Amino acid sequence: MARIGLSAAFTLAIAASVPTLASAETIDVAIGHQSMCTDTYTAGIVIKELGLFEKYLPKDGKYADVDFDISWSDYSSGGPITNQMLAGKLQIGVMGDYPLIVNGAKFQETDSLRTLYVAGTGYNLKGSGNAIVVPVESDVYALSDLKGEDVSTPVGSAAWGMLLKALQDADMVEDVSLKNQSPAVGAANIAAGKIAAHSDFCPWSEIMEFRGTGRKIYDGSEAGVPYLHGVVVRQDFAEEYPEVVTAFIKAVIEAGQWIESNPMEAVEKMEKWTGVEKEVLYIYFSNGGHLTLDPTIKDQWIEALAFDHKVLEREKAIPPLDFDAWITEDFVKAAYDMGLDYAADKAEVVDPEAANAGLPNEIWHAREGISTYATLTEFLQAVSAFNATGAKLNSTYVYDKATGLKLFGKTAFYVKTSDGTYETFLRKPDADAYAAETGGTVIDLDTALVDFTTEG
Repeated sequence: MARIGLSAAFTLAIAASVPTLASAETIDVAIGHQSMCTDTYTAGIVIKELGLFEKYLPKDGKYADVDFDISWSDYSSGGPITNQMLAGKLQIGVMGDYPLIVNGAKFQETDSLRTLYVAGTGYNLKGSGNAIVVPVESDVYALSDLKGEDVSTPVGSAAWGMLLKALQDADMVEDVSLKNQSPAVGAANIAAGKIAAHSDFCPWSEIMEFRGTGRKIYDGSEAGVPYLHGVVVRQDFAEEYPEVVTAFIKAVIEAGQWIESNPMEAVEKMEKWTGVEKEVLYIYFSNGGHLTLDPTIKDQWIEALAFDHKVLEREKAIPPLDFDAWITEDFVKAAYDMGLDYAADKAEVVDPEAANAGLPNEIWHAREGISTYATLTEFLQAVSAFNATGAKLNSTYVYDKATGLKLFGKTAFYVKTSDGTYETFLRKPDADAYAAETGGTVIDLDTALVDFTTEG
């Protein structure tokens, strides 16, 4: 029989007499986000890269000896996030309006699983963010021109819901053939001219516009329903760890503050994190951009989500949803103890048509940055002058007269009126109507520059 020395035996005896220390509890927090969907950035890529969630995680009370294992999973659209939440692999999900209601409804369809809609991330009151895009050389300029054509969309996404709404409004549901394609596949098919049109969410339409492969024929603003994104949490997780959910929303709030404090720095960093061109991100996050960052749950958002649910009900694409059981403001209100006024923020709604009125047109010079121009005449003069010197311009930005939405200068439709002034439009039908009213002519940017240069 083996024998041990006295000192070793003494050590073992002492060890045996000391209670075993319990290892610290580990709380797993798995988050599903979308690095290719701008409206989710304040609850996704920004928090992840800046470490904001860790900053606000609770560290006292029952969390004093807790370790947090935070993981981030990146998805191409909201549908797969819901599937992973149902499977218990994600506790928190960030997604757009239609995926949000599908998430809540699918969970309520189960015997016991539920999610809670706990906060917003951002919105566009006009509904802009989703769009239907055609190849840039297409002769299609209106939704009605797509009768008999194939139209692709990421089924289950916000853009899918908008497309259904647009087709229902136009009585065209039976007139097009819908194809399920991911954003990247749809964008590639638009670039190759392999599909008549593709409906997608932010910022894919602007990516196609910026890269010169696609052109919008229908903007989400035409659907007449606000476009919004938000945060859903598994209810079992929220009930067990409410302070963790509140911490996440505090991180969402700070992420928005970080972007708003310096949009130029933010878009440059987000370009590195996501691969989306900074010039595209600028159209969302700059002053006058498409996206209003706001975590509050407004009454208008609940109405919009209920309307969206009815759109999908008509297509038999969604189970019932008890909104009262699904939506809660408890966590976002708790997060507002950062010295902020929840009631005031909830009451404020930004309408681009009013908020962007009078904002200057912009030129992004590759070396000198952003310069602003009060009128389109000054803007065109400056673009012409830059072009004459061979200067590299990253992008130009103007505003849609009909909605106030920010546009790329190169994709806008320009109307030169009979008195020599200019207006810009997102959609050709709107430009055509304004030209008819004013005795003007619809032209593109290149033609406007030639006309302006010719006039001296």
